[in-house]
Amino acid sequence: MTSDLRQQPDRGLLIVLSGPSGVGKGTVCKALREVDYNLVYSVSATTRAPRAGEIDGVNYFFKTKEQFIEMIEQNQLLEWAEYVGNYYGTPRSFVEETLAAGQDVILEIEVQGALKVRQKFAEAVFIFLMPPSLVELQNRIQTRGTDSAESIVRRMSTAIEELRMIEQYDYCVVNDQVEAACARIQAILVAEHCRRERVLPKIHNWMEEVH
Repeated sequence: MTSDLRQQPDRGLLIVLSGPSGVGKGTVCKALREVDYNLVYSVSATTRAPRAGEIDGVNYFFKTKEQFIEMIEQNQLLEWAEYVGNYYGTPRSFVEETLAAGQDVILEIEVQGALKVRQKFAEAVFIFLMPPSLVELQNRIQTRGTDSAESIVRRMSTAIEELRMIEQYDYCVVNDQVEAACARIQAILVAEHCRRERVLPKIHNWMEEVH
């Protein structure tokens, strides 16, 4: 009796979403997860203390500094960084187990972190989220009202440097409207799931079953 391969989950995709500060990465990620229930947000590990209402394994994987350093030494993180005295990183095991279960994982991360992930996980889908223009990006940052004039200048300078890294990405999506940006990313995911190299293993299994 042949197995019904349609009942076997295909391996999920790792989607790495980057873009300059103020482009709307968090908003787009939240909107994507609301329309795609197969999309899992990557849970980061951190050494900072849990805040009120935060749950281990849901908001973060809370680790001691010693545990986190051990994860680094054992190559258990796709990427990591130290920020304001605490460590943050993406556990490889959570990503691998979720992908193996057939669910797509989205990782919202800065450009430098994305480049580290590419070194360890080249088969991931790298998407750069772009503003409609640099003028619009500056307007969005100013509208937030949380940055000083000096900070805005630094953010815009960083944004220009990050835009020069677009060649490291597979796709560029303009976030002119959140719904439209989500639709473009969903189209990318459909296309990626249909790539020949992702479908071939299933076809090979079919061929083996009829011989």
